[in-house]
Amino acid sequence: MRGAKSAKWVAMAGVVSLAATACGGGDSGSDNANKKVDPKGIVSYANGEPQNSLMPANTMEAYGSVVIRSLFTGLVGYDKSGNITYENAESVKPNGDNSVWTVKLKPGWTFHNGEKVTAKSYVDTWNWDADPANGQQNSAWYRDIEGYDQVHPAKGKSKAKAMSGLKVVDDNTFTIKLSNPIPYFAYKLAYNSFYPLPSGALKDPKKFGENPVGNGPYKFKSWEHKKSIQVAAWDGYKGDNKPKNGGINFKAYTSPQAAYNDLRSDNVDSMPLVPDSELANYKQDFGKRAINTDFSALNTINPAYYTKQWKDVDRKVVQGLSMAIDRETIAKTTFFGNREPATGWVAKGVKGYEANACGEYCTFNPAKAKQLIKEGGGVPGNKISIQYNADQPHKGWVTAVCNSITKTTGVKCVGDPVTDFQADTEIRDQKKVKSIYRSGWVLDYPFNGNFLADLYGTGVDGNKGDFSDKKFDALVKKADQAKTVDESAKLYHAAEKELQNSMPGIPTFYNKVNSAYSNNVKKMEFDQAGDPILWNVEVFKK
Repeated sequence: MRGAKSAKWVAMAGVVSLAATACGGGDSGSDNANKKVDPKGIVSYANGEPQNSLMPANTMEAYGSVVIRSLFTGLVGYDKSGNITYENAESVKPNGDNSVWTVKLKPGWTFHNGEKVTAKSYVDTWNWDADPANGQQNSAWYRDIEGYDQVHPAKGKSKAKAMSGLKVVDDNTFTIKLSNPIPYFAYKLAYNSFYPLPSGALKDPKKFGENPVGNGPYKFKSWEHKKSIQVAAWDGYKGDNKPKNGGINFKAYTSPQAAYNDLRSDNVDSMPLVPDSELANYKQDFGKRAINTDFSALNTINPAYYTKQWKDVDRKVVQGLSMAIDRETIAKTTFFGNREPATGWVAKGVKGYEANACGEYCTFNPAKAKQLIKEGGGVPGNKISIQYNADQPHKGWVTAVCNSITKTTGVKCVGDPVTDFQADTEIRDQKKVKSIYRSGWVLDYPFNGNFLADLYGTGVDGNKGDFSDKKFDALVKKADQAKTVDESAKLYHAAEKELQNSMPGIPTFYNKVNSAYSNNVKKMEFDQAGDPILWNVEVFKK
């Protein structure tokens, strides 16, 4: 994506403060029916240590994103049908050919420090984020804006400090001129990178990242690294999603089993995903408090095409490895039916999703798998490894995938665990993956292009494996030139089908939220992005 969260990278196998699909368990049940709610109660959530400091445009993973979305509110969100909803914006409207977008802000909004949120706040933030000197991972999210190539050239230093396409009209109005008009630009504005920052953030970003000041429903309280991040409900919040609790304690765990044990003991109120080892039992453990619902995320295993092993490999080899994976059996046995085999590179539930984009190459076929690998010249070294973060439940399914590949093709396959998600993403960013890496992607906005151009376009931030396909890039360009969102989505699907030939990664499973909540809270819901809707959680009095 233009930027993981670009879409966010998901730490779990299983961004944006959004009014997305709310799915989850019901009220806690009759045992808690007579309990009273404490509006100042603190919600605890099992999280992990963010990869970077808490700068929206420098966060491309789940642990940091869930905190940032509690602290900031952007221009737009989307509803459960995938339609744009206005948050800090009063309106975002294009001209006739989608080349110029006019943004009007809701008046009266401020940051937590009292500074006004203005059109200049947005324009200054985006220009600063786009400047390569500031090292923001998600800077390519601004590439659609006229003048981005001057601020952030492909090579060399910046030729300008501001994108010519951004113009402040008045305190509550600014315009965005695009270098290449796209019909779905308003959707992209839901992503974290487009959040506004107060002026102090741009003067001392290092200090700000450790003590952020946002405009969202919660204000920053403290960060004890690798232990917890705490935020408090903000009385001055102007948005609709006003907290029903007193704050959130994002507790950092390095083991999903430890988080699960604490959840079962009511020492933490919820977690992103229960461990694989508990999938068979968690519904019995939590009863009505168990959560099992779809969300728009997808897991793949991606070759690092910059490595000697994969740089010049015939893509028939990757097609063959994909056909060697018995997804149906793994979904039933390892995941106990809590995952669904993926048939393409776009998650379910977003505009433009169509099944079977991967064609036969996502179907288990041992004979064809061996044939393709042989025709492609074989796997270099006849061995692969799959890197994954060991702080989340990946070992079981990675082992199952490896066993399927080895049994089917004779290619030796092993898991390559790294300590935690922070270390995992650092290795990917530094292009030090040895062979193949686990990749999880959750929507940034409900449009299929987010899973395609933002992940597999040549040179984009989310393209961690150095994949490149000129035909795919040309089809993406054509999709972006469409006049309507619906037409663009259809053309993006054509681009997705091209990936059968070049295989940027091997689709494995569509995700589900398999979680639960404690007896301390009334209920817990998750949105279409698989994120907890924490502002809506009510805490019982103790």
